Amino acid sequence: MLILGIETSCDETAMAVIDDNFKIYANVLYSQIEAHSKFGGVVPEIASRKHIEKIEIIFKEVLNKSNMEFKDIDIVGVTEGPGLVGSLLVGVNFAKGLCYSLKKTLYGIHHIEGHILSVMFDNNVDFPFISLVASGGHTSLFLVKEPGKYKLLGKTLDDAAGEAFDKVAKMLGLGYPGGPIIEKYAEKGENSIKFPKAFIEKKNLNFSFSGLKTAVLNFIRKNNEYPVEDICCSFQNNVADTFVFKINEAVKMYNIKNIAFSGGVSCNNFIKKKIKDFASSNNLNFYTPSPVFSTDNGAMIALAAFFKHKKESNYYPFDFKMNAMSRMKLCLEN
Repeated sequence: MLILGIETSCDETAMAVIDDNFKIYANVLYSQIEAHSKFGGVVPEIASRKHIEKIEIIFKEVLNKSNMEFKDIDIVGVTEGPGLVGSLLVGVNFAKGLCYSLKKTLYGIHHIEGHILSVMFDNNVDFPFISLVASGGHTSLFLVKEPGKYKLLGKTLDDAAGEAFDKVAKMLGLGYPGGPIIEKYAEKGENSIKFPKAFIEKKNLNFSFSGLKTAVLNFIRKNNEYPVEDICCSFQNNVADTFVFKINEAVKMYNIKNIAFSGGVSCNNFIKKKIKDFASSNNLNFYTPSPVFSTDNGAMIALAAFFKHKKESNYYPFDFKMNAMSRMKLCLEN
């Protein structure tokens, strides 16, 4: 079975073709970082226009790299939400047109489900596992019983971790995106500032990063000569410690021996190592995707579509009422 995955939830136009053994035939991505960097963040209208410009080009490229025609594809998965509604609409409508033209099965996929399952490309995963998904728009903790069965344990109450990285980088005048820049500066700094940690309380697995962001801003205003490297290092350590604390609480609460870390923030080598070291010292299995599957990509959407098809076995015609949703709940099990 061949599956095409389409991802346009934010500022990256991505498509991939995989098969039911998780073999990847092509995984193509167009990043809009250059278009948005001058504004210090993603501009929704620009993102939508860039998707329109690039989506057909990416589609042709992914088929060419796969040495296939669209008629060879069995099913299609497209990110239905959550995300920027204008960006999502480009992908959803493109996918609907494709599937209508050759009577292909189409599945709407939850963006976060793609990130949760992305660890399966690089790891022989044991279920159940605790999954931390951290990106520019999302920071959530799940109990993953099996593909399609998830329990939300905690989520951010305000800023996502990646968003906090972007905003702190902007405060320091370092540019966009903030994650890679802060990590680079932090390598040369010291963890010398004790910013407050928003642990909320024990047995509450929600996150909050707005207080940390405000604490960094206040510190910068009062200490404008303080080394930028130390501010970055202290901020990054704070986020890493918060992640480890919450994962540890979840492991104890649910007696789980497997943990996963995915999403764009999992590209941060310092944070990833901190979680990996925690797992190793507690005899836990640790899974994380390679960077190509950590950021938004079409392969993770195709993988989620495969599992959805395996469970539902729906065939064409698909529901034409499918629409882009800026906010979308992941189908959860208690």
